[in-house]
Amino acid sequence: MDKKSYTAWADILKTLGHPIRLRILESLLDAEKFVSTIWGNLDLPQSTVSQHLSVLRSKGLVQYERCGSKVKYFVRDRRIEEIIKLMKVR
Repeated sequence: MDKKSYTAWADILKTLGHPIRLRILESLLDAEKFVSTIWGNLDLPQSTVSQHLSVLRSKGLVQYERCGSKVKYFVRDRRIEEIIKLMKVR
């Protein structure tokens, strides 16, 4: 693997290094969800969830789709599922 690839992977791992982002990603692995569903399920303030979704989106880990006035998120990079599975083995 070249230096650029290592840098990209390190950036992804840094992004995953926050418990709220991990919870959001795990919740999106089974199905795409509206923002209101995500923050409702995680019992977190909407602003907190939105900030973390913004980080995940900027790193290319999630994408969103507008449905009228609502926004639905889904995991863009399915490799995240494997990373989370590996962490759960512990």
